Amino acid sequence: MAMMAEARPVCEALGAKEIAGDEILPTKFFAAEQGETTTIIAVNGVDPRFEVDSIGKEAAALTTLALIRRFSPDLVISAGTAGGWARHGTEIGDVFLSEEALVHHDRRIDIAGFDVYGVGNYPVVEASGLVKKLSEQLPRIRLGIVSSSNSLDESDTDARMIQLSGAMVKEMEAAAVGYVCQLAQIPVMAIKAITDLVDAHAATADQFTANLEFAAARLQQVVVAVLQLLGSDRGW
Repeated sequence: MAMMAEARPVCEALGAKEIAGDEILPTKFFAAEQGETTTIIAVNGVDPRFEVDSIGKEAAALTTLALIRRFSPDLVISAGTAGGWARHGTEIGDVFLSEEALVHHDRRIDIAGFDVYGVGNYPVVEASGLVKKLSEQLPRIRLGIVSSSNSLDESDTDARMIQLSGAMVKEMEAAAVGYVCQLAQIPVMAIKAITDLVDAHAATADQFTANLEFAAARLQQVVVAVLQLLGSDRGW
């Protein structure tokens, strides 16, 4: 997770306790025990120079690598908040589970081979069954391709890339997490709660600020429910 504002409700719901962090990175780790399952919540932490949350793909990649090397997880989940589009019927507080792949929409390299590398297209675990189970207990749970960039807003060029990928969710970390998980051959998925509608009249930053607390609460509900399903005898 990128921000403590996103992670704190999940940590509180799970009773997760902070454990020793990384020697170099500002990453923070929290651990929770659920039966025979241990959940590690890795948060990018606060940038020591700029004193703000370390959002974006570079921090996400480093956090993911530190998490994998230290804990060797069975599954990595990129959880956080994101933008969506009203044209897809999306509403503030909707929660998406990743579908098909995690992609980039800000890496445009018009050279054969590098063009595909730029988009990334990192496969995710099949989550349609999980969404069906979640929808029995929680409203507005959806599937969608998740696309990442290092910018909060959407440029015209970004919009064209997003349309080409068919993405339903726009955020700033998941594709970097997917890249590291692909290298480590560890299954990955994303859970993203919508804070802002890209095609609304209000500015993205204003929507994000106004809706972060609500979206974080929705994210907490779904993340906890997903962990319960993953750890249950019923499976998914």
